[in-house]
Amino acid sequence: QVQLVESGGGSVQAGDSLRLSCAASGRTSSTLTMGWFRQAPGKEREFVAIYYSGGSPIYAESVKGRFTVSRDNAKNTVYLQMNGLTPEDTAVYYCAAGRFLTRDPGNYGYWGQGTQVTVSS
Repeated sequence: QVQLVESGGGSVQAGDSLRLSCAASGRTSSTLTMGWFRQAPGKEREFVAIYYSGGSPIYAESVKGRFTVSRDNAKNTVYLQMNGLTPEDTAVYYCAAGRFLTRDPGNYGYWGQGTQVTVSS
């Protein structure tokens, strides 16, 4: 089992920045694919970014150039640095862990509880 706990969400103004954290515990492995997803009210959960060992992070087009995902293996924590936030980024953000490199949330077996990000104009 892998436990994931997100933190760092909040309410900000357009153009501001936030950094989300996802602390992993349990049967973690540096080879796990760590994904960030988000879900806005009335919408499906969508892919945001992936961090995986052995390759460059992968980003959704909507966040490329604004968001950066990184990992601190010593702390078993993955971060999502979000810059230039817009109201369209408002959603509950989730981190997830899985064994496969995929943008499909259905292929991630472990999820955090989510953290709310609200961006006002």
